[in-house]
Amino acid sequence: MQEGTLLAAVDLGSNSFRLEIGRYGHGHIQRVDYLKETVRLGGGLDAERHLSPAAMQRGWDCLARFAERLAGFAHAQVRAVATQTLREARNSAAFIERGSALLGYPIDVVSGPEEARLIYQGVSRLLPPSDERRLVVDIGGRSTELILGRQYQAQAVTSLRLGSVAWSTRHFADGALTAAAFEAAGVAARAVLEEALPVFHRGAWDVAYGSSGTIGAVGEILAAAGQPAGRITRAGLDGLVQRLLRAGHASRVRLEGLKDDRRAVIGGGVSVLRALFDLLDLQELHVAQGALRQGVLYDLLARETVETDLRSAAVTGLLQRFGADAAQAQRVARVAGALFAQAGAPGGEQAQRVLGWTAQLHEIGVRIAHSGYHRHGAYILENTDTPGFAQPELLYLARLVRAHRGKLRKLDIDWSDAVWVLQLACLRLAVALCHARRDPELDGIRLERAGPRLVLHGRADWAAAWPQSAYLLREECLDWQRTPWELALAWR
Repeated sequence: MQEGTLLAAVDLGSNSFRLEIGRYGHGHIQRVDYLKETVRLGGGLDAERHLSPAAMQRGWDCLARFAERLAGFAHAQVRAVATQTLREARNSAAFIERGSALLGYPIDVVSGPEEARLIYQGVSRLLPPSDERRLVVDIGGRSTELILGRQYQAQAVTSLRLGSVAWSTRHFADGALTAAAFEAAGVAARAVLEEALPVFHRGAWDVAYGSSGTIGAVGEILAAAGQPAGRITRAGLDGLVQRLLRAGHASRVRLEGLKDDRRAVIGGGVSVLRALFDLLDLQELHVAQGALRQGVLYDLLARETVETDLRSAAVTGLLQRFGADAAQAQRVARVAGALFAQAGAPGGEQAQRVLGWTAQLHEIGVRIAHSGYHRHGAYILENTDTPGFAQPELLYLARLVRAHRGKLRKLDIDWSDAVWVLQLACLRLAVALCHARRDPELDGIRLERAGPRLVLHGRADWAAAWPQSAYLLREECLDWQRTPWELALAWR
């Protein structure tokens, strides 16, 4: 990436939306601008997990304002990620569709483990280099992430469904800060957190760090009260609870260092943090500067090349995990990529990379059963947490894997999406050409595109030399006749 390039991350959290803009230089990203708005999207989630119209409108209004600041940024320079509230909401698709249009960039809903990985990236990148074993804790509005890692590598991650907004709504709904409410909130939090204990036990780390809203707010309150800056201790946390109990109600809480937008959710956030101290036997927690949004910025940087893109490594991991034929996967990927490049297909390097990943993964469903393996492969991609990939990206790959085999007329395909259709055509042609599971003879084979018409050119003697391949290609052309696109053969 060029020195001086601007990068932007949009974090659609359950309590706040944040926009972080940084400038890349000498391997690091320096903050240029930071915007934050308290949206309380998670507070608008009802018992049936539907976002209220008012909550969605607050989110859309914020994204429209962020869009003005992002004017002129290329798509490769911006990534917007959504977390637990939009993972839960049944009507999240409606919010994301309009929100993406208003923002001007697609919004990715990331899984809990992927959110945790990005948080660790953000925290570790802003810490001094060290070989210490790290525990990173992030209490969000509706989820809490725990990560164990070393240097820049997350080694164990989990995402649990509890957070400051959810616990405040459930246990402090009327704003009353009572001993009984804190006790009930703590018991409920420990019940959720206990499932993480087998991995996140006290001997698994050397230093514990906390990031983001609740932990940052508690750290500022304790520092303002004279505690060591950047550290949360058990004694300091217990003292804070006593101060909240004396206030008796969220509306009466007046603490130096506590911002107004955090007052309504301080009860829930502190109760979750206390439960973490109890269960993990924490004595102190260091307040980290990095968070999810910084992790997104560094992940954008890593996506610049195949060599540093974590998604490429994740694809290799899936191949190994499901025992797919690696040689065939690479063979199909090479042929599909060559055809895609010949056709001058739109979408650029990223579309080419996506096609390569899909081609490598097209047979991962064989481990389940050879019959219908394309459907099994799609199911795996739809239901597997894969580092580096957002959920929409995995669904995109799954659609291609499902459609690479079988009759096109039976598939629900958006034929107006030229990039996806061309990726599918190249994948299906590559699978046909590589049917014998050896490198095919491609001398003279060339794919041309003119609008919705694709022509595969080749020599007449090629068809005579490879009759089974020629037969499969003719069958493929017949299948495309029943679609808005055309695939033809031109043997000369």
